[in-house]
Amino acid sequence: MKPYFIKTPSLLKIIFSKWSWSFSAKEKNIYLTFDDGPTPEITEWTLEQLKKYKAKATFFCIGKNVENHPEIFQKIIKEKHAIGNHTHNHLNGWKTNTQEYFKNFEKADSTIYNNTGLFSEASSVSLETRKLFRPPYGKMSLKQSKKIRDKGYKIIAWDVISADFDTEISVKRCLNNVVKNTANGSIIVFHDSVKASEKLKYVLPKILEYYSVKGYSFKKIG
Repeated sequence: MKPYFIKTPSLLKIIFSKWSWSFSAKEKNIYLTFDDGPTPEITEWTLEQLKKYKAKATFFCIGKNVENHPEIFQKIIKEKHAIGNHTHNHLNGWKTNTQEYFKNFEKADSTIYNNTGLFSEASSVSLETRKLFRPPYGKMSLKQSKKIRDKGYKIIAWDVISADFDTEISVKRCLNNVVKNTANGSIIVFHDSVKASEKLKYVLPKILEYYSVKGYSFKKIG
């Protein structure tokens, strides 16, 4: 497994200053985010856990998964969580030219539209609420970023990575990654994917309980 930061370094936040890394530290709010779904094996379970604590979250969805599982995607919206674009095929921006990357982003954008009607004027969900994008792996060029921001999208990064995707760490270490690094306003990354499901099933209920007892609220982005 290649090295990665659990807590995002300040320097990275400065370099990519137009991205959102966290929110106000004045209030006891936490922003849970879930990448790579919707996935039949874990997304609906995730929604049930959130419902138990009246928690809201943001789901950064892969276009092809929305295409394959529109009923789960619609359930995310019905339960009033926020959604974001995570490209159509989970592309690594560093390994993809800007034209191809943007085309894949637009394909996901179109797929979300076709499966929800979310962009229609009659929709109860505002355009601003759905204009969220997270680059897979957190990797995209400044040129790619600008092109997507020029479409009115906010680039949502993170303050803390749970590392639920890492098959080489234990479930307890995954939990500690979150507990030791989360602060007011933190954006935390989880994955509603098969690969991450074992750790997510262990960590998410504990995180929801731990921070609820401490008086935190779980907010969606947008």
